[in-house]
Amino acid sequence: MDEKGKVLLVDVKDEMKEAYLSYAMSVIVGRALPDIRDGLKPVQRRILYAMQEMNLRPTEPYRKSARVVGDVLGKYHPHGDMAVYEALVRLAQDFTCRYPLVDGHGNFGSVDGDPPAAMRYTEVRLAPIAEEMLRDLEKDTVDFVPNFDESLKEPVVLPASFPQLLANGASGIAVGMATNIPPHNLRELVDGLLYLLDHPEASAEDLLRLIPGPDFPTGGKIVGRRGIEEYFREGRGKLVIRGEATVEEIARGKQAVVIRELPYQVNKASLVEHIARLVEEKKLPDVAEVRDESDREGIRVVLELKRGANPHYILRYLYKHTALEVSFGVILLALVSGKPEVCTMPQALKHFLDFRREVILRRSRFELKEAEERAHILEGFLRALDLIDQVIALIRSSQSVPEARRRLVEELGFTEKQAQAILEMRLQRLVALEREKLEEEYRDITAKIFRLREILEKEEVLRECIREELRRIRELYGDERRTRIIEEEEKEEEATPLIREEEVVITLTRDGYVKRVPLATYRRQGRGGKGVSAVATGEEDFVSTMVVTTTLHRALLFTSWGRAFQLPVHQLPEMGRQAKGMHLVNLLPLEEGERAVTLIPIRDFKEGKYLFFVTAKGRVKKIDLLELLSVTRRGVRVVELEEGDELEGVFTTCGEDRVFLATSQGLGLSFKEEEVRPMGKAASGVRGMSLREGDRVVGACVIRQNETLLVVTSSGMGKRVDPEEFPVHHRGGMGVRLLRESERSGKVVGVAAVKGEEELLLSTQKGLLIRVHTREVPIQSRVAQGVRLIRLEKDDQVTSFAVVLP
Repeated sequence: MDEKGKVLLVDVKDEMKEAYLSYAMSVIVGRALPDIRDGLKPVQRRILYAMQEMNLRPTEPYRKSARVVGDVLGKYHPHGDMAVYEALVRLAQDFTCRYPLVDGHGNFGSVDGDPPAAMRYTEVRLAPIAEEMLRDLEKDTVDFVPNFDESLKEPVVLPASFPQLLANGASGIAVGMATNIPPHNLRELVDGLLYLLDHPEASAEDLLRLIPGPDFPTGGKIVGRRGIEEYFREGRGKLVIRGEATVEEIARGKQAVVIRELPYQVNKASLVEHIARLVEEKKLPDVAEVRDESDREGIRVVLELKRGANPHYILRYLYKHTALEVSFGVILLALVSGKPEVCTMPQALKHFLDFRREVILRRSRFELKEAEERAHILEGFLRALDLIDQVIALIRSSQSVPEARRRLVEELGFTEKQAQAILEMRLQRLVALEREKLEEEYRDITAKIFRLREILEKEEVLRECIREELRRIRELYGDERRTRIIEEEEKEEEATPLIREEEVVITLTRDGYVKRVPLATYRRQGRGGKGVSAVATGEEDFVSTMVVTTTLHRALLFTSWGRAFQLPVHQLPEMGRQAKGMHLVNLLPLEEGERAVTLIPIRDFKEGKYLFFVTAKGRVKKIDLLELLSVTRRGVRVVELEEGDELEGVFTTCGEDRVFLATSQGLGLSFKEEEVRPMGKAASGVRGMSLREGDRVVGACVIRQNETLLVVTSSGMGKRVDPEEFPVHHRGGMGVRLLRESERSGKVVGVAAVKGEEELLLSTQKGLLIRVHTREVPIQSRVAQGVRLIRLEKDDQVTSFAVVLP
């Protein structure tokens, strides 16, 4: 029906489409999405503006929240009172906002999900940083529009002095779109803005160096950088957020897992309840008690463990099955020129800088106009003081104020405004001191006019003004980062499937078959025993490497081509004692002709550790263990080998060790590790030992205090030798006799440094394995042949051995 009451026929489909589009745009623009400039939704903007109009500044007393809600409803936001109060509450919650804009007094809810007190009980005022959102609002910095009933004016946007959208983040669901922006550290944001001012074409990668990623008010950890890089480049990304939990020793020698920080927006009470339910359902049988010891000092949730429990197992389970680790989908969507747009991080910061440029220009024009008007009046005052006798005589002889004003303009040449100001001037301005004040004010206002004109006319002066204001914000409100960012590999390690820590033996055959077997499978035997079957190898295959580690460690595997791969030990196939194992091609991308040489377990990657490489031709190389932190199952080259050479051994050092190299023909060389400097992964190394014709390096180790050198031969012979029998030489020499070579002793298989408290696992070509104690291996001279460690069949020989720590 039209205005005249005439019924109009319309297509219901078109009418519904038009009505729904109008509704959708109303929700998008007027309710759910923040503006890219001040980062606020309309209700938030109206709350801050209304509080300023009520003079609720940080230095003023608190006022009831109901009063603020009433003003916002009655003047600017005709919607539900609870919607306004909820928005007000969120602006005051320090666990929701990284930099709260409202200073709340009373119960404003908690991380336990407790609701805030009713608005009649709570009180509010503006937080100090909120004044930076409203600064210069009265100086024509932004446009004003009529409110809903056109009785008042309200700002379209606030003249924000800092990037509130990125500092506090935002979330909202509109029609057909949503936004979810994480909070960031203000100090880092300012650093990024300052860099962008000087480098307008800066990329996301450039900004990532200054703004590492989100900084949540509840702290926690962000696992991996991939999601951060994605939303910096594309405006969308997925973050994995994890709470901060540590293992602590508590009373009576027990351990506890203590949760001190939660992922952003995770309800603590629900998390504690979920953990307690898992304990009750026996899914966390090693947890004896769950306590929430949180107080005003911070969050503290204690999971007291039973004796012998593995706290790292508990942590991995919590990350996998509870809200201690959650995902955060970033969508950097905001209103740009009134339209919804997904922005990259550089774009979002540039939009803010463009807005600040506009605000400062408009403020400068406003201040320049005021300054010029004031200067004009001051010029009139100063000229009037110079002509004071004439001015007084003219005023006294005038019959009325309009006449006096007219005569000042016509007879003495003042302007209308100057004449009016002179007529309103108090007589005290005639004293000499007042004249000095006027002259000083005129000099100041002249300098201000010059400065403002420079801002308006010179781009570099304008940029410097923006810089100064950003630096002031950083100095006043910048703080330290709360959220840590850890690498993806650390997550991968901590997200290990739920298995208990167990000592295992990893065997690797020459042909590339690998498996793990529980260490308890092999019972200890005396020296000279026959051993038990450990691997059912083929006729041409044999065990080449054997290590003892636990299921919670990682294994670095090195190949003959000088490549390194990394795998969690638990991902290696667990098989029976006599099983052959799984071929490495099923686990790693090995090339044809490439074979696995050795495998070493790594408990953790710590600064100060090195990997020492030895090749069959006697070349050596050392790299920092941290260089291999990012190595995955895809592999990376760590040693460049010359033609005909291959990697023989790898072991860890501390940087000041004594290195020992042994050859198959029974020669050994000892030198200081300092003679080999750390190198990059692309280096080929330096000469470590000179070799005789037909000889090759078969073993290497480090010798530390109170250790002896264990030597094992292919015929099953072995001995321990005092390291003092091997003088320290320089690298590159041929060494001294390690073993008197004979048909009975056979070739040297390898060497190891032991203290006599360890156990020894020997493996043979036919797959037999024996476990003996190293104290049963006697200490002999370096030229002795050794004693029998294992009885071998005629066509069998020892191929490898491993030392088991006590």
